[in-house]
Amino acid sequence: MTDAGILVVSEDACRELVGRKAAFDAVEAVFAAMARGDAYNFPVIREAIGYADALYGFKSGFDRAGLALGLKSGGYWPGNAAKGLTNHQSTVFLFDPDTGRLKALVGGNYLTAVRTAAASSVSIAHLARPDAKVLGMVGAGHQSAFQLRAAAEQRAFEKVVAWNFHPEMLPALGKVAAEIGLPFEAVERERLGAEADVIITITSAFEPLMRREWIRPGTHIACMGTDTKGKQEVDAALVADATVFTDEVAQSVTIGEAQHAVAQGLKAEADITPIGAVINGAHPGRTSAEEITLFDGTGVGLQDLAVASVAAELAKAAGRAQVVSL
Repeated sequence: MTDAGILVVSEDACRELVGRKAAFDAVEAVFAAMARGDAYNFPVIREAIGYADALYGFKSGFDRAGLALGLKSGGYWPGNAAKGLTNHQSTVFLFDPDTGRLKALVGGNYLTAVRTAAASSVSIAHLARPDAKVLGMVGAGHQSAFQLRAAAEQRAFEKVVAWNFHPEMLPALGKVAAEIGLPFEAVERERLGAEADVIITITSAFEPLMRREWIRPGTHIACMGTDTKGKQEVDAALVADATVFTDEVAQSVTIGEAQHAVAQGLKAEADITPIGAVINGAHPGRTSAEEITLFDGTGVGLQDLAVASVAAELAKAAGRAQVVSL
């Protein structure tokens, strides 16, 4: 909060001011703070509201290192695309940790996309083989373009192979690949698994789309779509065989990709490592070129607070924030 009131940062301002590098740095730092015990998330509330087929909820937390306190409120409205709107809608509320007073209201739609892409990008930076050449994309919705652009900055990829349940959506993702100078090919899932060194799954699936037998040794997989009980993007056998890392273990085993393997007794909660431990140097991460690594990106409130805090500071400095009083 400024002396004059509360900062209001629009979607346009967030889009103009918060780039991929800023989002990467913010998310990497907050993952590290979580692993040190300097930041923690509060329990997630996520409910089907019984109207418009929508899911609505709250993610919140406190980062003592970054002094970010607040929440993201929003959810998923599947009918929005037909109205020309993004299906995911959210707003971030930031509070002054010294007083509890509301400090800023920040548009959360763009920031949710860029922080989700930053999380998988952080996992690629720390876990993928240095010589990874082929990027596999499972999913071609709104978020996939953010994922592709962020991933391409972490390794010297030479090609993108992609699959989507609705293949007519793939050309749009192909245009993104072309814009960053990467050849793009739509393929079946079995071939994607056989060719890709890094795979990003970014769907809303409730069934496994990638199977263990399709994945070759040394692959890094970032599962970014499973954030609700019942969702699933890869089969439990793949999670069982992989070395699994996550943003937050508690969410991974309850609403993340690991929920099914843990429920079936195929993976122990104790065998899932916060990626912040790798960032901090407390865990070696990948230990061989043949190891399959998997990042379970469940999406934590602290990611939203981290990038929203960056947006608020940049908007204030650039004179791009409105100031209001309650």
